[in-house]
Amino acid sequence: MSASPAPPASEARAALAAGVLCYLLWGFIPLVFQQMAHQGADAWEIMGHRALWGLVWALILVMLSRQWTQVMAVFRQPKVLGWLALSAVLIAANWTTYVMAVNNGRTLDASLGYYLNPLLNMAAGAWLFRERIDRFGVIAIVLAAVGVVLQAIALGHMPWVSLLLAFSFAGYGIIRKRVSVDAQTGLFMECLLLALPGLAWVVFIEATGQGHFTASPAATLWLLFAGPATVIPLALFAWAARRMPLSSMGFLQFLAPTIVFFIGAMQGEALGSLRIASFAFIWVGAAVFALGAVLKVRRASDTAETIVAPEPGLLDDPAEDRMDALGENPPPVR
Repeated sequence: MSASPAPPASEARAALAAGVLCYLLWGFIPLVFQQMAHQGADAWEIMGHRALWGLVWALILVMLSRQWTQVMAVFRQPKVLGWLALSAVLIAANWTTYVMAVNNGRTLDASLGYYLNPLLNMAAGAWLFRERIDRFGVIAIVLAAVGVVLQAIALGHMPWVSLLLAFSFAGYGIIRKRVSVDAQTGLFMECLLLALPGLAWVVFIEATGQGHFTASPAATLWLLFAGPATVIPLALFAWAARRMPLSSMGFLQFLAPTIVFFIGAMQGEALGSLRIASFAFIWVGAAVFALGAVLKVRRASDTAETIVAPEPGLLDDPAEDRMDALGENPPPVR
């Protein structure tokens, strides 16, 4: 194999920025759903509007990126369409569970679910994508695992909400990383698959007087906001996930549950000494991982390393992915 240059530093920084921003947005999104609930909307009504207005915003992204050719190519590839249908089911299950949790006084359970998810991501990265985990990563995983176990013990019962959130989003991330479809195209197809049942539900509840979309200007605006609140962080996630190792994306995700954790605590949910201890373990683990990442970057900069082969977890060049989507290249063997 001939040596190939490392990915451009500008793209690596952009991927990191996109990953951080998507998790910050996800961290504060419980406040958005709680505002919708204050307008009278339940989880199913919120889900209907997320699917409906999410399609509109996903369509805007496709138009801005001029990816209609790729969208049409997906319709000609039943296998790709099938994988995107599965990812749509997983993200719909994740959305519904999350909205129900944060609107029913279980925000800390939702936080625990997204603390579990990075551990699943790193396990998947090592197993499916052969990503390397150094000693800093191992120490960080152990510390974070202890923190997660302490949170589960503090709950006093099997954390089904947390487990469903963790496994559904981990599965979603794996599928989106594996399918050779650009971020905007894949997101549009997922929203398209969810929009029909979403529209049907919204029309039904409005026709039967159970809906709240026209109840007040505030209700209308908040439910319309479900579109950008859904699509923008997902687009950032999908774009970053295709340009970063899955393990790195996993530890960035500690940002979101930490914000959610503080939201739940500030809203008066039960917070005992075990949960405080678990929080400390998890963030010491994140600090160890961050230290390892900084040292690795400095070593690479000092020695001007080149990568013999793409780093495990980094998928093909986006341009190559676009050719795959159009059927011009055979699927890569991984």
